[in-house]
Amino acid sequence: MKTRMTTGALAGALLMGALPLAAQAQGSITLYGRIDAGIEYASGMPTGSGKTTGSSSRFSVESGDGGVSMLGLMGTEDIGNGTTVQFHLENQFLATNGELAGEGIFNRFSTIAVANDRFGTLTVGHQLFISNAVWDFDPFGQSPWASASLVRGRNWPEANNAVNYASPRWNGFDFAAQYSLSNATHWNGDGTTSQGRGDGLYATYTNSLVEVRAMFDETRDANGQMSDVFAYSREYTLAANLFVGPVKLQAAYQASRTSGASSAGGTPTSTDYFWGGAVWQVSTALQLMSGVYHVNANNQGGNATMYGIGGIYSLSKRTSLRAQFATVHNSATANFSIFATSTEGTTVASGNPPTGHSQTGAFIGIMHSF
Repeated sequence: MKTRMTTGALAGALLMGALPLAAQAQGSITLYGRIDAGIEYASGMPTGSGKTTGSSSRFSVESGDGGVSMLGLMGTEDIGNGTTVQFHLENQFLATNGELAGEGIFNRFSTIAVANDRFGTLTVGHQLFISNAVWDFDPFGQSPWASASLVRGRNWPEANNAVNYASPRWNGFDFAAQYSLSNATHWNGDGTTSQGRGDGLYATYTNSLVEVRAMFDETRDANGQMSDVFAYSREYTLAANLFVGPVKLQAAYQASRTSGASSAGGTPTSTDYFWGGAVWQVSTALQLMSGVYHVNANNQGGNATMYGIGGIYSLSKRTSLRAQFATVHNSATANFSIFATSTEGTTVASGNPPTGHSQTGAFIGIMHSF
């Protein structure tokens, strides 16, 4: 359950009356969060020198298989005429050891926004990159073993120095646009700052039967280049949901392209990615999901297909049990993983299988929201 208090109450409790009286009477703050933890099994985990010469299996306790563990604060002040000023602070942490999962205290959101009922919302600050907007077209909602996996986390980035606009919905249509500045003397980035430019936009049409979204985004490295198809590239997405009673059918296509990236050593410079699946609301307590994901990478990057099935059983409005099974099959030149990243030490411990090998995983866990 989210906890709400007036700005005045929070000021009295934490800031000893430091906030102006005028602000105390007009605002509210929401404290929220969730904790996810469970038991995971994974085969095809790399072993040996460079972790590429063999594979093994492991059991582990993980945080974030069902969804990230997070803690956040959101606040709003009504300034009249349908306009509010809002802030959003949120971090991601590991329930397994209590550590933050990412750089900085507020590693997911640290934003301030102005929102108007008629004109939309303008948000400034650190936030999720616009490519994350595929999550509601993914049967597993962008959980670790889902649409981010076969693009090695390409649609999971966060955005610094970002300005985001989200429109209201007009006759079923809405759109959003985002620009993440490099903060360098060159718009794209010149190597003097920690990041290059990122930007994107999408448009969505929604009615009672269908939801369709078209999206374009691009990310650049610190030198302003689109140098890695899995990290710094242009991405084109078309995704759709079809609502059929208690069943939601989902499908998407994504194309990622680099510009000027080296193809030496068989490094992919483009990928084509397809997925489809279904979510079945069996009852008010039980939801079942299934999905198939397939990627093709050029320059001998190979191809891979991942299959997933899972379920969520709600014990209450705030607590649920979650389980998922996933397996990925690689072609002879591919080493895609069920995990969304290719390095150890991330939110969910990860590792690519040896080239041409398969990988399989399963987890069962519990999630509690407040």
